[in-house]
Amino acid sequence: MKFIILFGPSAVGKMTVGQALADATGVKLYHNHLSIEAVRPVFDFGTKEFNRLVTLIRTETIREAAKSDIPGLIFTFVWALDRPKEFAYIDEFVKIMEAEGAETFYVELEASLETRLIRNKGETRLLAKPSKRELETSERILHMEQKYKLNTEEGEFDKPNYIKINNENLEPKEVAAQIIEYFGWETIS
Repeated sequence: MKFIILFGPSAVGKMTVGQALADATGVKLYHNHLSIEAVRPVFDFGTKEFNRLVTLIRTETIREAAKSDIPGLIFTFVWALDRPKEFAYIDEFVKIMEAEGAETFYVELEASLETRLIRNKGETRLLAKPSKRELETSERILHMEQKYKLNTEEGEFDKPNYIKINNENLEPKEVAAQIIEYFGWETIS
């Protein structure tokens, strides 16, 4: 089983690349907004209750996926790379998956803020993520790199099975093909 952590800043294309990767490999996509959108109608983003429930949903989904016979799981995440708590958060998911025999892969995406501002208004994104339809709030979130480190510098990420791709001018299928080739994975027909 593959556990693929697909990370990068907001609106970089994690969900669309993840879907293209899922379509090509048969690995299941669990994008981070599935848990966010389930809780957000009841609790505001960032509240204690919101955070607890989102973490619970993600943890239990990953735990069940690890025990299942699916070929793998793609998990998307906006990772504040300068916050040790976020490394611990991801490491907990990795431990769950690896305890059941999964191999972990890290895929980092990067694109300019200008490109991400355009992608933030994309139809696919807005259909899958109702909270992003509040464009003013959503665009403020895109500026999170002023507060957090959301992409690595060259040589900085020391986990095995890692690739970083600038997908500024690439279609999701092209990025998925690069990932598949880099790791030497099989595709489904």
